Amino acid sequence: MTSDLPSVPEILARLVSFPTVSRQSNLALLDYVEGLLAPAGVRLERFVSEDGTRANLLARLGPEGPGGIMLSGHCDVVPTEGQAWQSDPFMLRQDDGCYYGRGTADMKGFLAVAIRAMLKAAGAPLSLPLQLAISYDEEIGCMGVRGMLDALGTREDRPALCLIGEPTGMRIATGHKGKRALRACCHGQEGHSALAPEALNALHLGADFLIRLQARQEELRLRGAQDPDYDIPYSTIHVGVMQGGTALNIVPNHCELDFEIRNVAGDDPDEILAGIRTDAEATAAPHRNRFPHARVEVEEISGYPGLDTSAGAAVALLKEILGRADPTIKVAFGTEAGLFSDTLGVTSLVCGPGHMAQGHKPDEYVSEEQLLECAAFLDALTALLVKGDAPALCA
Repeated sequence: MTSDLPSVPEILARLVSFPTVSRQSNLALLDYVEGLLAPAGVRLERFVSEDGTRANLLARLGPEGPGGIMLSGHCDVVPTEGQAWQSDPFMLRQDDGCYYGRGTADMKGFLAVAIRAMLKAAGAPLSLPLQLAISYDEEIGCMGVRGMLDALGTREDRPALCLIGEPTGMRIATGHKGKRALRACCHGQEGHSALAPEALNALHLGADFLIRLQARQEELRLRGAQDPDYDIPYSTIHVGVMQGGTALNIVPNHCELDFEIRNVAGDDPDEILAGIRTDAEATAAPHRNRFPHARVEVEEISGYPGLDTSAGAAVALLKEILGRADPTIKVAFGTEAGLFSDTLGVTSLVCGPGHMAQGHKPDEYVSEEQLLECAAFLDALTALLVKGDAPALCA
């Protein structure tokens, strides 16, 4: 009976209570989820991290084989340190139609709805598979989901549609930019500050390289690919951290810049990066006659592909279910959807309750209205899996 199932707020309260900050264990949360799903007959499979402290979880219902829908969400959250919360961020608080707590918007709200949808679907005669994938370490570069996707990519039972429930206000997002997180290590030559011209200041190398990055950004703005569906319609290069030096009276021999590329689909990130590496060499080369060890080295820290799904049958189907006449959107933030699309080769879309504007900040929240809309949406998708005749969901 549906009345015997835990409610979405009850599930959400438990999910929020687990402080699953990225890089920290999520196993207790997965134990809780498995404790709900296993008695209902849901088939469960874990994909454990190399150090054994975290895992992805794949839950499956319905017939074996390809087709159907895979719901997906990450269970890691960003830290709360240094944020002024009005209440315990890991204790769900309800106030004026909203649920407050770390991860409520990004994206445990969706997971709570999806888990209850799986419990409801466990008693339905599904003609097509329903799957739920829960990942870890998404917030630090979509690092955790890759092992699970590599394994699933070798199997025949791939879904017809992947739905990643990041917060979009329940609008259908067909795209997001790709991202490369990078670090430039600038190597100069140390010396006494009184004799600074006889040394090579690594901070100066870093500043020169930063100017070249600015020029590269301007080139992308003026002559790179354009996608008007984004708030910023071109690829961007952003420097977030620059650090170096040990004391005022020492010419620093080392400087690091952390920066990123966020590319639209029409720009090849490898080509952008190749140009940046050329800039790095051009920054250091003029100094090598006097300082043979001068160099600027660019290393990749992390990255994920963008998403650029065409408006096909799956998009039309979801818009019909949601009753939306407004156009699809593309989101500024990154998701795991690009990895699902690239690795599994299936149609991937982003749609979930809440808004990213409420995520990653004190008193993060999701509204009850958004959770209810998401629940009705997943119920309608489950009904289609029972009928089994929607072409967009068949293999």
